[in-house]
Amino acid sequence: MKRIKYLALLLTILFALPFAVDAKEKINVYLFRGEGCPHCQEAEEFFDSINGEYGKYYNLVDYETWYDESNASLMEKVAKELDDEIEGVPYIIIGKKTWNGYASNLDDEIKKAIKDEYNKDSKDRYDVIEKVGGSKPASEKSNVSGDILAILIIVLVVGGVITGIIFARKKSS
Repeated sequence: MKRIKYLALLLTILFALPFAVDAKEKINVYLFRGEGCPHCQEAEEFFDSINGEYGKYYNLVDYETWYDESNASLMEKVAKELDDEIEGVPYIIIGKKTWNGYASNLDDEIKKAIKDEYNKDSKDRYDVIEKVGGSKPASEKSNVSGDILAILIIVLVVGGVITGIIFARKKSS
């Protein structure tokens, strides 16, 4: 009887574990850039530098526009949808907030926009690429470490439950 109680406790913990994982969907941060553009490179380095702390909130979706006409066209559609006038690249979009150009004095503003958009209810979030019917490039920089952790936990939970059931059946036989 004592083993059944421990098994029940273990199963309860294992079933509760997936709900403890933050399953909130990440937002998309869009970066339209030009290959060889120094300001674009600085923006990419900035996003790389905040990935550890903020990577759980967003996916960076990167579009090269100088050598890819379809990406340049998409950038124009996006700017029109957001009622922006494009002055060049980088062109950064988070929800309905945009930045035309990049400098390090924008870092705090961009980080705040990431958290603000992430903290909105999913129905209140705005994704301009979905709105204009664009597609994400194959080179999308996705922050998947949190997703992999959630999948790993779910696999471990299912494996633990199956092992517990098999163990309980063998002991009761």
